[in-house]
Amino acid sequence: MNLVWSLLAVLILSLIAWGAHASMNLAPLFLVFIPYGAFVVFLAGFVWRIVSWAQSPVPFRIPTTCGQQKTLSWMKSEPLESPQGTAAVIGRMALEILLFRSLFRNTKAGIYEGRTVYGSAKWLWFFGLTFHWSLLIIVVRHMRFFVEPVGPLISGLSALDGFFELGTPTLFLSDAAILAGLTFLFVRRAVVPQLRYISLFTDYFALLLILAVAATGILMRTIFPADLEQVKTLALGWVTFSPVVPRDVSALFQTHLFLVCALLAWFPFSKLMHMGGVFLSPTRNLANDSRMRRHINPWNAPVKVHTYEEYENEFRDKMKAAGLPVEKE
Repeated sequence: MNLVWSLLAVLILSLIAWGAHASMNLAPLFLVFIPYGAFVVFLAGFVWRIVSWAQSPVPFRIPTTCGQQKTLSWMKSEPLESPQGTAAVIGRMALEILLFRSLFRNTKAGIYEGRTVYGSAKWLWFFGLTFHWSLLIIVVRHMRFFVEPVGPLISGLSALDGFFELGTPTLFLSDAAILAGLTFLFVRRAVVPQLRYISLFTDYFALLLILAVAATGILMRTIFPADLEQVKTLALGWVTFSPVVPRDVSALFQTHLFLVCALLAWFPFSKLMHMGGVFLSPTRNLANDSRMRRHINPWNAPVKVHTYEEYENEFRDKMKAAGLPVEKE
């Protein structure tokens, strides 16, 4: 039912935007006010989550390690597995964020002839990495609508992404890659019984909403082309705070834009916030130097202790009457 409800939610959002396209009176709402509101909610929610996480106390070193910590000189240490300094932490974080290193080392478990058997899970790493990198490339490519003139980085990335010139107009490799990655992640969650059992509405909704955004964008580029001049005029109007509502935009573009706004507004309050949270994870961003430094909890409040000597002085007679040994007669 979680899958059904999430699918219905995405369909309802799409139908709202598609149906509102028939009314010109609603164009300012869907093309100006909702995008501004979604961006404000996204920015405020993102900052709020990051600040709240940053204020969480982490008094002790709790990095996840699977290698030898730096100790005696004759024992070989593993700087990436058990980082002992800032440089090693940066290297570990870079590999984690850019290449999903821990996911690459992940394994899957199963029962075979009554025994627990572990196997490779590289397909999850591959398609997960494919999806995230494709999404990043697509976001950077879309920046050409918000700047004028378009910088060489964006132009070069677009040219490289469409290097093979598949079809007319060119089908970007990132478009095909993001569809492949999203399809694998969705099918894996919907088909594997263990994952389906623990999947919530939000898990399916995230995948289906991003898939709908990608699908509508690809349809606009390949089959139902949008007026790119009007789209850029609209985007530049947002940036300069002087938005101009286009005279005629397609229903598909309005649906695509509304789904993007829904994704932006929902992003800070969902599991997608791991994009920012990974940088604040104490299991990743701390050095494992507990053998070189003594870490004392700075939040420990002073408490009145009751030593054993004080305890015995208070209850000596009762202890002796009960036959319990005492240190002083």
